[in-house]
Amino acid sequence: MCNLYSLTKGQAAIIALSRAMRDTTGNLPPLPGIFPDYSAPIVRTGADGVRELAMARWGMPSSQFALMETAKKRAAKLEAKGQEVDFKELLRREPDSGTTNIRNTASRHWQRWLGPAHRCLVPFTSFSEHNKAAGGDIWFALSEERPLAFFAGIWVGGWTSVRKIKTGVETLNLYGFLTCEPTEPVKSIHPKAMPVILTEADEVDAWMRAPWEEAKGLQRPLAAGALEIVAKGARSDDSI
Repeated sequence: MCNLYSLTKGQAAIIALSRAMRDTTGNLPPLPGIFPDYSAPIVRTGADGVRELAMARWGMPSSQFALMETAKKRAAKLEAKGQEVDFKELLRREPDSGTTNIRNTASRHWQRWLGPAHRCLVPFTSFSEHNKAAGGDIWFALSEERPLAFFAGIWVGGWTSVRKIKTGVETLNLYGFLTCEPTEPVKSIHPKAMPVILTEADEVDAWMRAPWEEAKGLQRPLAAGALEIVAKGARSDDSI
């Protein structure tokens, strides 16, 4: 599971590669370490049909089943302490920090967001998979120069939920990105999955515009050897 990535290229590079026509991000600094629930830029299609660069929080809404299971566990702990539990209210306020990586696109939970209106591009220059035995955070990029590329993402606007107990109910724009079977060198570090990466202009355009029957073919790994290990051990990648 990829829960850390870096974006060190500027807005002009993102806009040029994605062919976005509008930028709503303001002054965007380099982001050498993007973690779950951080705000980061995505390229999406606006309500007026214009492709735009915008900010969103990393972590799509988790499924109702996952929240139900978590709430049941919390209710059991409270009841074990002798506390009365209003389960309906407990479930309503169950914190959901979000789902960062999406693999099972056949799930009904994700199908509502697979159309072009909810697809997005997540710009990155490198990403990390953690493997303690291999040295901690292992950073991958398309080359040592860390060229800009995109994860194939989905997003939702105006989602109301509790992300953290201390902040309570919030209404936010959220995003996550798809994963797939890994290839080397990622596979040796994290054998379960790797992000879906788009590197060609036709792939980017298909992801943003094509019907799902066509776009779903992009949920596939890069060819073996297309990525390189560019750093080890650090919790951010600010080498460039």
